[in-house]
Amino acid sequence: MAVDRRVRAGINMDGTFFAPVPAGGLDGRPFLLLGQPDHIPGGTDDTWDSAWSRLDGWKRWLIVTGVGHLNFSDTAVLADQADLPDTGSPLPGDRTARIVRDYVTAFFDRHLRGVPRPLLDGPTPHNPEVVFHP
Repeated sequence: MAVDRRVRAGINMDGTFFAPVPAGGLDGRPFLLLGQPDHIPGGTDDTWDSAWSRLDGWKRWLIVTGVGHLNFSDTAVLADQADLPDTGSPLPGDRTARIVRDYVTAFFDRHLRGVPRPLLDGPTPHNPEVVFHP
């Protein structure tokens, strides 16, 4: 995204920023940070704090409680279907997948399709697992 202007919006789903956000930002393009509880502000991965301070467009930092790193892929859903317990993630795979799908879809709908999505405006009682950070 930093080197290709064609990328109009970006999401980091629980990953480390191996390449830092440029000091000048991303030319005002929107960005969503969506992670598990280790990625809280001031958490163990300081690349999120650094990236947050450099993001210069619309941005949200959301944490999903009750999940682990692999929940941002299809691992939790497949583990549930195979009846393999995941003691590190108390949320069921289908619930985690629904949360990730809803917030990612809302983000891209809003920023690529121009469709308003109030889900991104703040906490909702329907998704108590999702914490918005200022």
